[in-house]
Amino acid sequence: MDLWLALRGLHLLAMALFVGGQLMLVAAVVPALRSDPDRDRLRAVARRFGYATLVAIAILLATGIAMATEFEHWDDPVVQTKLALVVVVGVLVVWHIRRPGRHAIEGVIFALSLVIAWLGLTLAH
Repeated sequence: MDLWLALRGLHLLAMALFVGGQLMLVAAVVPALRSDPDRDRLRAVARRFGYATLVAIAILLATGIAMATEFEHWDDPVVQTKLALVVVVGVLVVWHIRRPGRHAIEGVIFALSLVIAWLGLTLAH
């Protein structure tokens, strides 16, 4: 198997966990547990997703750096835009961890994650 194809697959899997997990939380978990008087259940799910997100982000950074280096994409404006948005999402994730009650941050993180995924699709050729 081609190493770079495997790295791209791992990159896509990590992005699927990050973005798909956000969709799952918004579409299923939060609505199902919102009326539960035991808020600890929702917090536990969010905490576990947070840990998975950290692993996914580490994989995304490692594989993204490796691919951008191998394919000499560092000067590509799409890569630079994607990296700038990754930094913004990183700042927002930290802000969200510190202020979990600000739910608008979640929406912005999700929207930017979709833009980052779209930009990544434009790079895959």
